[in-house]
Amino acid sequence: MRTLFDIRAGAGLLLAGMLAMSGCSRGTEEAPTQLELARATQGVVSGLLQRRKAAPPPAFSRAQLETVGLPITGFVAENRDLSAYFFRTEARHDATPGLIEVWLSGDQKSSVTTRAGLVIATRGLGDDLLSSTVPMAGSGPAPGPLAQQIRYGDNRERGLRLRCDLADLGPERIEILGRSQATRHLQQSCEGAGGRIVNDFWADPRDGFLWQSRQWAGPGVGYLQLRRVIK
Repeated sequence: MRTLFDIRAGAGLLLAGMLAMSGCSRGTEEAPTQLELARATQGVVSGLLQRRKAAPPPAFSRAQLETVGLPITGFVAENRDLSAYFFRTEARHDATPGLIEVWLSGDQKSSVTTRAGLVIATRGLGDDLLSSTVPMAGSGPAPGPLAQQIRYGDNRERGLRLRCDLADLGPERIEILGRSQATRHLQQSCEGAGGRIVNDFWADPRDGFLWQSRQWAGPGVGYLQLRRVIK
């Protein structure tokens, strides 16, 4: 199982897709680095989609990822041994507090939706989290009820309702792709439906922005690890 500290294969998918789109608008000229990255991903794409072992793809630097020009989050689906960089395709507000962001995989077959960094839906991961009402206070996680609607089996749905408590575990410095970040480690414990889950969040102490988290996205998807690489 690759951890969140080795989310490289998805970077190849993301950059390959983004470079292909940018090539349509800029003609045939591409920087040498872009050509190198595009060629390096050719063997990675099919290997990841088929979930087979492949040669380790090249590591990409923060500077290289920043050339994509979009916010990027690293995702790991622990139950599926799947790790990838997802790029943001949509950001909006609704009547409930918290920015809603839609994150899309490089092959455009999987997506994760978050509200202020809290996972509220998944698609393309199997037995997806269809929707979720998360307990929030201001711009971050809070104690309270967590309600999830889960897809399972042959397009059937079921609801889960959990009661959550929140603990502040204190300051913690983390590193995301070579950049150090001061955070506060928050831990959310939820119980219900005969079980217990634990979500961890590493939030900016100034504004509550979630830089890193490990969140349960239902019994089908399991735990997702998230790291905000490009804000």
